[in-house]
Amino acid sequence: MLSAAGQDSLLNSYTDISKIGVARQITKTASSAYIHPKDDVQKIFSAISFFPGRQHTGTIPTGFVTKKLLLKFNICNTADTATSVFFFPGFYYNFINLFRIRSDSIQSLPSIFAPVNDSIGFKLIKLEGHDSATLIAELGFVKTHINTIRPRLVNSSQVEAFLATLHSGHNQDNLLTYIFCGLLLMMVLFSLANFFQGANRDFLYYSGYAFFLGGMLLTKALFDFRLDTVSFFFESYLDYIMQCIGIIFYMIFMQRFLDTKGRHPFLYRFYNIGIGLLVVSMMVYSWFHFFSNNFSAEYLTENATKILLLLMVAIFLVYSLRNWKNKLMRYLFWGNLFLFIFSVISLVTVILDDLFSHLPGIFNSALFYYEAGLFLELVFFLAGLNYKNRRNIIEQIRERESLKAQNKMQEYEKEIAVYKAQQEERERISADMHDELGSGMTAIRLMSEIARNKMKENTPVEIEKISASANDVLNKMNAIIWSMNSGNDTLDSLVSYIRAYSLGYFDNTPVECKVNSPQQIPASELSGDKRRNVFLCVKETLNNTLKHSNASLVSIDIVVNHSLIIIIEDNGRGIDMQQLRQFGNGLKNIAKRMESIGGTYTIENKNGTLTTLTLPL
Repeated sequence: MLSAAGQDSLLNSYTDISKIGVARQITKTASSAYIHPKDDVQKIFSAISFFPGRQHTGTIPTGFVTKKLLLKFNICNTADTATSVFFFPGFYYNFINLFRIRSDSIQSLPSIFAPVNDSIGFKLIKLEGHDSATLIAELGFVKTHINTIRPRLVNSSQVEAFLATLHSGHNQDNLLTYIFCGLLLMMVLFSLANFFQGANRDFLYYSGYAFFLGGMLLTKALFDFRLDTVSFFFESYLDYIMQCIGIIFYMIFMQRFLDTKGRHPFLYRFYNIGIGLLVVSMMVYSWFHFFSNNFSAEYLTENATKILLLLMVAIFLVYSLRNWKNKLMRYLFWGNLFLFIFSVISLVTVILDDLFSHLPGIFNSALFYYEAGLFLELVFFLAGLNYKNRRNIIEQIRERESLKAQNKMQEYEKEIAVYKAQQEERERISADMHDELGSGMTAIRLMSEIARNKMKENTPVEIEKISASANDVLNKMNAIIWSMNSGNDTLDSLVSYIRAYSLGYFDNTPVECKVNSPQQIPASELSGDKRRNVFLCVKETLNNTLKHSNASLVSIDIVVNHSLIIIIEDNGRGIDMQQLRQFGNGLKNIAKRMESIGGTYTIENKNGTLTTLTLPL
């Protein structure tokens, strides 16, 4: 123990500031003491007892963080001129006050900061040539568990080089953090894109988780070993709050991602308890931080919460094992398992810093192990998300196809109902026409025949025209009735009707008609619209042949395979393709009718006229 008068074994240990190149540690030559945070150093100086060296070689115990640290050290200047150095106690000190001992009293030194961005971490010491002094540094810790005592004297012209040297040891750690934050940023953008495209709130919660965790890690790297109030606030308070908020978002996401309310009620209640735990923890942690000097309780709240979170992860792992058949649970199991393992290592690294401090490079960093666990959890989450998306897509396709099938079935039922109604109406109209108009036209024709027979040679021309018109109307009406009757909606009916009509049409004319049709016609349905249009095309062609061809023979060949092909050929004078006016709109109507039912029509001059009608079946 050293007295206030400075009668200790280190009294003659002086650090020559004129010979400092960049920086020099004064840990071994300094003495230390702790006082109450409200004590005034100048008033109680005579009662202070200093201990040689540092009382704590590692991180500062939580019970001492809220106390003031006093460091007493000796300096000298062997140069002929005045020399200036900056006192640098280490990182995470709220304030630095310097005093010079003169006899039995101490004098406050001017508070001059270093001309760098991290200025608040340095205080200027100026000593005249061939002078010596005993100084006391009054230091206040930031409320964080990573405080250490490593005081150094830094050449006033080498402050930036000194800081660059300190930061270089952490560049590798920070580079990995930046890379991982980039991955989390991609996940934020990916999740937001999925949310805005599909309005899936799951992704909004995951983006919140990735944003706060990524923000916490990014700011940790940006403020790594920075000496400013923002860095101190983040390290002492905000990083834990951001981590808790991120985990809350993750728990809400897991509730929705696994549909815990409907499928896993235990997990739903379990995560609600976890969310409540984190909210209470943040409130208690904030109270201790802002309204109490009990840093031990604040630190205990943080560590207890982290241990309980690890326990929750362990419970989730056990639950996942019990639901191993759920493939989505397997992906989350492996991700949480790796997160659990590396989080435990990270927590142990923080608590037992001395055991890991000797490891090389990034392996002594608690943040590295935590980031490794988060990365592996992210990998397995993406695999699980991919699996869930594939499963959802398959289910959506099935539902969509089922809905389409139902809609088609309903459409088919409507079409069938409409078709049946049309068929019934067609049959009713054809029956009425046959019964009413048919009998009336037949009566007109018979009466005109009777009148003509009675008058014999004195038969008026008008009666002949009435008989011919009645006969023509009756034939047309029969054709219409045939086309409207749904019982005739077959290919066989069409071929038979064309054969009968053609032979009857040229009966009692100078034109001989031959019809060649297949002996066996496949049973194939043919709608009334197609039958009617094909028949009318044949009828128009036969009419043109009779009126304009001067033919003595008409040959009709009907071929049935994948298409219905009707070839009508006569031995007349042929058709002049350059002058078709004599046929009026007849040929155009034939072409339009065939086109309307998906068929084709051709006409050519080939030792007569050759007409081909083709209808795909």
